[in-house]
Amino acid sequence: MTILVTGGAGYIGSHTVLHLLDKGEDVVVLDSLEKGHAGALQDVPFYQGELRDEPLLDEVFTKHSIDAVVHFAAHSLVGESVEQPLYYYENNVLGSHALISKMVEHHVKHIVFSSTAATYGEPEQIPIVESLPTAPTNPYGETKLAIEKMLRWCEPAYGLKSVSLRYFNAAGADPKGRIGEDHLPESHLIPIVLQVALGQRQQVQIFGDDYDTEDGSCIRDYIHVMDLADAHYLALKHLKQTGSSEVYNLGIGQGFSVKEVIEVCRHVTEQEIPAVVAPRRTGDPATLIASPEKAKAQLGWEPRYTDLSEIVAHAWGWHSNHPNGYEKDK
Repeated sequence: MTILVTGGAGYIGSHTVLHLLDKGEDVVVLDSLEKGHAGALQDVPFYQGELRDEPLLDEVFTKHSIDAVVHFAAHSLVGESVEQPLYYYENNVLGSHALISKMVEHHVKHIVFSSTAATYGEPEQIPIVESLPTAPTNPYGETKLAIEKMLRWCEPAYGLKSVSLRYFNAAGADPKGRIGEDHLPESHLIPIVLQVALGQRQQVQIFGDDYDTEDGSCIRDYIHVMDLADAHYLALKHLKQTGSSEVYNLGIGQGFSVKEVIEVCRHVTEQEIPAVVAPRRTGDPATLIASPEKAKAQLGWEPRYTDLSEIVAHAWGWHSNHPNGYEKDK
């Protein structure tokens, strides 16, 4: 297959590109490089630009015989989405509309969409299953849900088949150290803790220690980025083989508290890592844990990295060897 990966220079996108190449697939990447990094790109055809650039999309679809699309390109900071909802609707929803329109125009029938557990909002039960109601509590989750719904309506109208992958907390890095995580500003817990270990931050903040959990801190389901990448590959195979549109949760089905994550990071890095308790953040649910059973049963997906120490070790391998991330980009 020849696969167009939008947002392929970002954290999860670049790891998915790497995995697709390791599987022998042909890949074309489109990324604005606003959030992504040129240093994360592999030796593949690359187009720099926005999804709303229709001539650019026409060029990509015309020059390359695209069989399927994996769509990552989006803004994804929850707090920013609350402050700038129109910015998120413009970029995420209108950008996806432009991409899907060009797919229809160029007769590309398969898309794997990078969605999020934020579509559920405050879940009614734990673990979270795909049949639960979707009620996002922020514009980021709302825009992702809007795109999922757009894809559903496009199937009967245009024959477009889609898999939407709702993932939980992506973590880790390529085990071989080829690429890793580099956000500015950083918003993910594990790299923030590792930045403290590297001396780049004085301390890590625990946002609330009075939740209804065993140690009072929030619990999240951490999934290795390469397991996420494999799920995208299997979703593409699923679409090719069955043509069945689906939605899947991606997590390991096990939760770790903020305090547990910090303790594991201390053990892996052999650093003290000071931590202080800060006030709760608005909208943080106490516990978010996925049920990955549907993805396991229908995609044949099985996460390889379920030991948090191993996930952190891969992240630490990247951050300790690249303390300034893709520094040649900066």
